[in-house]
Amino acid sequence: MVDEVLEASDKLSKTSFAIRAGHLFVENGVFTTPGLVENMAQTVAAGAGHSAQQQGRKVSVGYIGALKNLRIEKLPKVGDTIETQVEFLHYIANVHVVQATVFNNADAIASCEMKIFVQP
Repeated sequence: MVDEVLEASDKLSKTSFAIRAGHLFVENGVFTTPGLVENMAQTVAAGAGHSAQQQGRKVSVGYIGALKNLRIEKLPKVGDTIETQVEFLHYIANVHVVQATVFNNADAIASCEMKIFVQP
């Protein structure tokens, strides 16, 4: 659920994704909450994977471990292109703690803090 990596570093990851009809997470013409959460997680993965490749490291597999303060202000519609920004806050042992925000036309429409467990 990422079409393009717009920015990737150890501190920040930004992606874009166009909402298309027929997508698994589209219902009644809107992209659902589980789709937004998965898009946030895949933005973490895209940024971390890109950063690892740039540094010559192996790309690790990660899993959503927990969500905190999930806020959905508005669901995007088919035809919208969302941009997702993830700030890497902490990395403890094998857990990334990130703050994710999804934007549609520069308006913040969803956000949460996420813990991503990374396989060693």
